[in-house]
Amino acid sequence: MEIMILWWLLIPVSYALGTFPTAHIVAGLVGHDPTTEGSGNPGATNVYRVAGAKAGAIVLIGDLLKGLTPSLVCLLIDGRNLALAAGMAAMVGHVAPITRKFNGGKGVATLAGLSWVLYPFVALGLFILWIPLMKLFKRASLGSIIMVLLFPVGVLVMPETRWYEVIVAAAASAVVTIRHHENIKRLFKGEEKAIE
Repeated sequence: MEIMILWWLLIPVSYALGTFPTAHIVAGLVGHDPTTEGSGNPGATNVYRVAGAKAGAIVLIGDLLKGLTPSLVCLLIDGRNLALAAGMAAMVGHVAPITRKFNGGKGVATLAGLSWVLYPFVALGLFILWIPLMKLFKRASLGSIIMVLLFPVGVLVMPETRWYEVIVAAAASAVVTIRHHENIKRLFKGEEKAIE
């Protein structure tokens, strides 16, 4: 019974943490609004473009911590299942925050935070892959989409992975990919901006 109460408490708290407007606060401190400038996305890449590298890095770390923190805390409290649920709740909070009419970021960094806790070898492998992809294509969205699509594959090949973890990973991958639909359109048209 106590564990169930913890679940009912920690999942909403994780979602609420995911809604924390990292990009709005960081960019706002230097006089920018990421939802009305650049691509309009409240994420690290857009903040980097409109407010500079330092602001972009802070947003990246903040959004990553939104997924990492609840996952790690819940892993220590009640193991992988709660950690997975909490990390996903945080990602949903970031992507669809009730505080901003369910219009949030794309979820890449927050999902990465969850991944570093539960699937560190997958996260490391995808990060290593991301570096040459960025150098080759200079498109943050393309690198992110490729990593996200490979994420459930990485989860699948990990030893002792449970079947529902693969389903959750695939669902997360689908959500983040769908959130990149405008980027995908621009990539096909050759209009996606490069990272300088």
